[in-house]
Amino acid sequence: VQLQASGGGLVQAGGSLRLSCAASGGTFSKYGMGWFRQAPGKEREFVADLSVSGGDTNYEDSVEGQFTISRDNAKNTVYLQMNSLKPEDTAVYYCAARIFGAGSGKSYEYDYWGQGTLVTVSS
Repeated sequence: VQLQASGGGLVQAGGSLRLSCAASGGTFSKYGMGWFRQAPGKEREFVADLSVSGGDTNYEDSVEGQFTISRDNAKNTVYLQMNSLKPEDTAVYYCAARIFGAGSGKSYEYDYWGQGTLVTVSS
């Protein structure tokens, strides 16, 4: 399974971005999906996850109500809509896929990872 993340870039504080993660080489509709991020000098942290159907979602506390994770199984793509961006949201954002169908906040429970896309929020 290959995951290709895109959509990152430079945005001013208060702006929005939508990240995409396209999957290929596997059965996307059977994977739980997640987004993680890693800021400079920090460890990778959980951002959001969702189930196979997209009906169950979880968010890290600091992005609850600000970010929205969704998926389109017909397009083999998971999205992360990020609104009201803050400088502290600056990080490389990674998408990940988990074979067992449920999302997870634990990075070690994911089986496949994308290459990351850089989001920079200026103040």
